[in-house]
Amino acid sequence: MQIYLRLATLLVLAPLFAAGCESQVYDPQVTTVITETESEMVSTELLAARLGLRVEQSNTSFVTLKNSANTVTIFTYADGEVYVNGRPVGVTGSIRTAGGKIYVNESVERSIRAALVAAPAVYAPPQMSGTVVIDPGHGGKDPGATSATGYYEKDVNLQVSRKVASILRGRGLTVVMTRDSDIFLELEERAAIANNYDPALFVSIHHDAHPDSGRRGYTVYIARSPSIFTRQAARMIVSAMSSLGLNSFGVSAADYRVLVQTRCPAVLIECGHLSNWSEASLLRTPDFQDRMANAIANGIISAISSR
Repeated sequence: MQIYLRLATLLVLAPLFAAGCESQVYDPQVTTVITETESEMVSTELLAARLGLRVEQSNTSFVTLKNSANTVTIFTYADGEVYVNGRPVGVTGSIRTAGGKIYVNESVERSIRAALVAAPAVYAPPQMSGTVVIDPGHGGKDPGATSATGYYEKDVNLQVSRKVASILRGRGLTVVMTRDSDIFLELEERAAIANNYDPALFVSIHHDAHPDSGRRGYTVYIARSPSIFTRQAARMIVSAMSSLGLNSFGVSAADYRVLVQTRCPAVLIECGHLSNWSEASLLRTPDFQDRMANAIANGIISAISSR
């Protein structure tokens, strides 16, 4: 009789065991039981990849997903919400943790995707054509002016000139440097190099000095009988350099040999006064040299683009 009772009990319990096996799978690697609803769950890493985001931060309270235009915060506690760029877009809903990963319901993806904004397009400036000759003033045995802080003009001329050349090359222009090291060149040699290449523009880069140590600012020089384009280029360079916050002496005329012996449009820039202690200190710093080079290059590019 007892045998029959045991068989009957087993027959009654067997369907329950079978149902349990179909609805639950135990993973010995984790402490949670993964139910069949897990098929509707997605890890935050996979969610980020689907949305074009990356996991920036993940902890027991929230997960942050980001790209260049969006920040998504998913709060992972009970009744947590989802925020996109600071605005709530819905509730997080079910949360599962398994294997060190956080899983959320797939429906969260639709709410997030609808609120994302497009990343701004990266602006690529148009490439240009043409040749520019950059002439770093002085060099070698000719140091130029000595600054109030003790460095030579020839060195800072070359530093700024190299930066200008790099920017112009990045825009597709061919750049010829009259010197790219600490060498001496006669003024006539500099003009001859320019004439050999017949460039769109010749730009000689210098730094000024004056008996009055209080004098500050930059000047762009042109020959006394320049071409119309030379005048235009000089004005555009002066305008571009106005962003530097230095005093401007504008455009002036002078019979410098590198201006009168070149057969192409030519300007000479005195970038600032080395005889002024504060300006000399500023002109020596790499950050300000970068700004100076960008301003000069922008003026050159504007001039060539207007031809």
